[in-house]
Formats: sequence, C-alpha cells, structure tokens
Amino acid sequence: MMNTIFWRWTGLMSLVIVIVGCSGSPPSNHYVLSAKAATPPSAKTPSLGIGPITVPEYLNRSGLVYSRQGNKLQVSGTERWAEPLEDGITRVISMNLAALVDTHNVRFFPWNSRRAPDYGIKINVLSLDANDEEAQLVAEWLLYQPASQETVSRRISQLRHPLPGGALAPAQIAPAYSDLLHQLSEIIAQEILSAEARRAGGTAG
Repeated sequence: MMNTIFWRWTGLMSLVIVIVGCSGSPPSNHYVLSAKAATPPSAKTPSLGIGPITVPEYLNRSGLVYSRQGNKLQVSGTERWAEPLEDGITRVISMNLAALVDTHNVRFFPWNSRRAPDYGIKINVLSLDANDEEAQLVAEWLLYQPASQETVSRRISQLRHPLPGGALAPAQIAPAYSDLLHQLSEIIAQEILSAEARRAGGTAG
C-alpha cells in the first residue's frame, strides 16, 4: 500500500514539474522575410528561372543568427524564422524580380529543360549578417540564358542597410534583410532589362 502511494505521489510531482517547466519557457517569436510592395506584374515575358539559391551552412537553422563581437555569433533560442531561410530568400527574390521586370512568368529550379526560361538566376549568399550598426549582404550571383548556357552577367554584390544606434533588436533583422534582398533584386533586374533592350535592338536591326 505504501509503495502504491509513493509511486502515485512521485508521478504527480513529475507531472507538476513538467507543467511548471513548460509554463515558464519564454515564448518564441517567428519572423518572415518580405518583398517590397509593388504593383502586380502584368506581362508574360521575359520568363525568369529562380535558383538554385544557397546560404552558408551556419545560417541554415531556425534560430536567428547575428554577430556579436569579433567572430562570435549569437544563435537565438526564441527568435526564429517561420520558414527555412533559403526558402524565404527564394520566395522574396522571385516576388521582387517579378515586380521589377514586370513578368508573372516565374519558375523555380529545377525546371523542364525543354521549356527553359529566358533568364536563369543563381545566387550564392556568401554572408548575411546584422550587428548594432548595420545589416550586410554579400552575394555572388549569375544571370544567364539557360537555353544556350550563355552568361549575361556575373558579379559579387556587397550591400548594406544602416540600423538605428543602440543594441540590435532581433525584430530589426527581418526588415533589414528584406531591404538588402530588394537592393540585390534591383541590381539583377536592371541587368535583365538591359539584356532585353539589347535583344530588342538586335531584333530591330
């Protein structure tokens, strides 16, 4: 009888400990990257192929990662991405480019090789970080024509977004990264539009 009472009491106390522990855990905040608001695209050309887009392995996690001092990184346990960062970047880049180039003909890698898009965009994110002063994006990107594999433009872009003075707040990171991705989208879009203008000029000639 005493053993039965003891084990029931032990089980009850374990349940209380679990409930108290869960109720004391800080709530998690989830963030998404966002495309810049724009008029929805109306044209069907040129067709764009987005991807692959890659990010450094240390960023490939749900918790926000940002700089502290020197080479030290802060990995948050409560401030999290609502989707894999690589997926969020792909989504935002595609929405930005569709609006900037004015085309809703956007495809994602891998696409059907027999129906290759007019332009393919590969992006390798080399660095994406934020500190108390600014957010930074360094990306190597390739704009090419998948049908011929001809390179249109290949560059490394280093972009910055200033942040208000004071300690970095995790809630500032997603909007800052979204702005950096829009800056990158503008650069790539300009190259696409320039290539389209050259192609139109060659056709007219």
